[in-house]
Amino acid sequence: MAQEKSIDLFLKSLLDTEMKTKTIAVSLGLIFAAGALYAGDPMMGTWKLNESKSKLTPGTGTFTTVVYDGHRIRDKVMVTGDGVDADGKPVHSEWKGKFNGKDYEVTGDPNAVMRSYTKVNDQTLDMTVKKNGQVVATGRIVVTADGKSRAVTVNGTTAKGEKFTNTSVYDKE
Repeated sequence: MAQEKSIDLFLKSLLDTEMKTKTIAVSLGLIFAAGALYAGDPMMGTWKLNESKSKLTPGTGTFTTVVYDGHRIRDKVMVTGDGVDADGKPVHSEWKGKFNGKDYEVTGDPNAVMRSYTKVNDQTLDMTVKKNGQVVATGRIVVTADGKSRAVTVNGTTAKGEKFTNTSVYDKE
């Protein structure tokens, strides 16, 4: 009888140790999975224009600061841009939406009423800019592999009907 108790206690101790090990393993797995889900999206953050590396068409506006914030609005991204319009006047625009290729309203941008973003991959977005139902610009945003800078290439038509191509390089703050 004493020997059976001793074996039972030994097995219980062994099972307790095995259960603790499994619990720790599952907990670590969940922590790593959560970290992967919430790992930093390379698009998110504050981006400052690097004018010396950019190629901008005279007579077109540009954003000197762009902020991508995925935490402000539930399941949507907020993109704010501050810069100047084609006449050099200050501009502040806001766009709230998803990177799903659908049009969402943009406010404060003299060149756009709607904008859509399509996620190509983790480092790349395509965008379409519309005004009065017409596409006025298309572009591609590519973040470098190290996540420290990005290039925004936009092809479009100015309010005066002239075609342009701008390549804006931004550094992450």
